[in-house]
Amino acid sequence: MTVFIMVAGVFTGADVWQETAARLAAAGSEVHAVPLTGVDADRPAASARVGLETHIEDVIGVIDAVGAASGREIVLVGHDYGIHPVLGAADRRPQHVARIVYLDCGMPQNGVPALAAVPDQALRAQLADRAQRNEHDGELAPPSRDEWQRWGSTAGISDAALERLTALAAPQPLGTLLQPLQLTGAVAAVPTTGVLCTRNGVSVDLVQRLVDLGDPAMAALTDPQVTFFELPTGHWPMLSCPSELADVLLQAAAGEGRRLRPVGAAEPPAHLRPFPLEVPELPRDRRGHVDLYVPDAEGPRPAVVFVHGGPVPAGARPTPRDWPTLVGYARLAAAEGMVGVTLDHRLHDVGDFARAAADVAAAMELVRADPRVDADRIALWFFSGGGLLTADWLTQPPAWLRCLAASYPILSPLPNWGLNDSRFRPVRAVAHAGALPIVLLRAGRETPEIAATVEAFVTAAKDCGAHLELVDVPNGHHGFETLDAPEETRSALRHAMRSVVTRLTG
Repeated sequence: MTVFIMVAGVFTGADVWQETAARLAAAGSEVHAVPLTGVDADRPAASARVGLETHIEDVIGVIDAVGAASGREIVLVGHDYGIHPVLGAADRRPQHVARIVYLDCGMPQNGVPALAAVPDQALRAQLADRAQRNEHDGELAPPSRDEWQRWGSTAGISDAALERLTALAAPQPLGTLLQPLQLTGAVAAVPTTGVLCTRNGVSVDLVQRLVDLGDPAMAALTDPQVTFFELPTGHWPMLSCPSELADVLLQAAAGEGRRLRPVGAAEPPAHLRPFPLEVPELPRDRRGHVDLYVPDAEGPRPAVVFVHGGPVPAGARPTPRDWPTLVGYARLAAAEGMVGVTLDHRLHDVGDFARAAADVAAAMELVRADPRVDADRIALWFFSGGGLLTADWLTQPPAWLRCLAASYPILSPLPNWGLNDSRFRPVRAVAHAGALPIVLLRAGRETPEIAATVEAFVTAAKDCGAHLELVDVPNGHHGFETLDAPEETRSALRHAMRSVVTRLTG
C-alpha cells in the first residue's frame, strides 16, 4: 500500500488537501495531511517560537507513526513552503521514505531558509532584514482574497475555492520562514518527482533548458530516479484540479513521469546550435563584460547591443555572450555595417533584475565611449526574460537610443516571480516610449503564459500610439532561431535586422 503524507504551503493547513486526499483514498491509498503547529487550528503553538524545526518534527511524527507498520511505501508531498519540512523530515528518516514529491516549489538547499523561496521580492527583503536581526518571533498575516496572486498564480481556482482558501488561511509563524533548513545529505538518496504547474510559469521544458545551460547544480535533475509531471493550472492544484493532482501523485508513486536529458546525451542543446543565417566570421573584441564585433568600415558606426535573457544560472558555461545565437546576431549586425555587441549580465535569479539593469547600463557607457561607435546611434535588442529590462529604456528613452527591439520577450513579470510592484513592467512603461521605434519579433507558438505578456504589451502600445512594428514568426517557438523551420526564421531575422538598421541610419 502507498501512504501519502502531504504538507501544505505557506498560510495553508491540512484542510487544503481535502479533495485530493479523498480521491487518493478512493484509489486505495492511505493519506495523511499533516497538521502544522501554529498554523492548523487543531495544533496550536505552545509558545511564540515556532520554527521550521517545529514543522519538521510534525512531519517526523507522522512518518514514525506510519513507518511502524510494514509493507507500506511512504510518499512525502510538499507544496510550496511545505517542501522544507518534508525535506528536513526525510533527511532524518530516509529509510522510511520511498519518494518525495515537489509540488510546484523550489529546490531548497542546506543552510538556506524558506525565506529564499518567498516570491514577493519586497516582502523577501523585509523578512531578510528581520532575519539579520535574529527576530524570529511573530507571524506573517495571510493574504486577503485579492492578494493571493502575490504568492502564485490563482489560475483555475473557482471563486468559491478562492473564498474557501481565504477563509481557511492562517498566519504563518515567522520562524518557519527564517530558520535555515539543516540537511545531512541523507535525503539525496531518496527518489524524487517534480510536479510543475505551468500557469505559474514553470514547465518541464523550461527545467530542461536550465539543465542544458550547464550549471552543475542542475545536473542532479537528470538522475534516473528523478521524474517530472506538468499540470496546466496555477499554484494551488489541490483546489483547481484535485482529481488531476491525485492521478499525477499516483503515477509519481509508481515511478512514472518524464525524465530529463543529461547534458551532452544527444545533439547540442538549443542555445548551442548554429545560428540559422550565414554571417561573416568576425573576431570578437572583448572589453570587460562586453564583446564588440566591428565591421570593416570607415568612421564611427552605429551599434546594436544584444541583451540576453534569463535568469541564467551563475554556473552556466559557456556564458550567454558566447552562445552561437547571440554571436550570430552580433555578426549579422556587423554584416549590415553596424557594430554588433554582446554582453554578460548578472540575471541569475528573478531577484536580480536591478543588478542586471545596472550591468546593461554600464555596458552602454562602455560601448558609447568606444571611438569606433557612433555614440548617438544605438539600438538595444532584448531576448526572452531580458524583456523586462526594456522597462527602464521605455520609461525614459535617451536621445541616442534610436530603436528598441525584442525577440520572444517576456514583457510582464510571470506569476511566480514576485515582481508586481517592481519597476520592471514594460506593459506599463511603453506609455512613456514616445517616438522611440520598437521592433518586436513575436513567436506564434509561444507558451501561453509568455504570450499573454506579449499581447498585453501590444495592446498597451497600440492604446498609447507607440511606434511598434511586429515581425511575426507564425510557427516559431520560444528561442525559434535554433528550433524551427529555417526559412521562416531566416526571413523574420533578416526583416527585423533591416528594420533596426533603417532606424539607425535613417
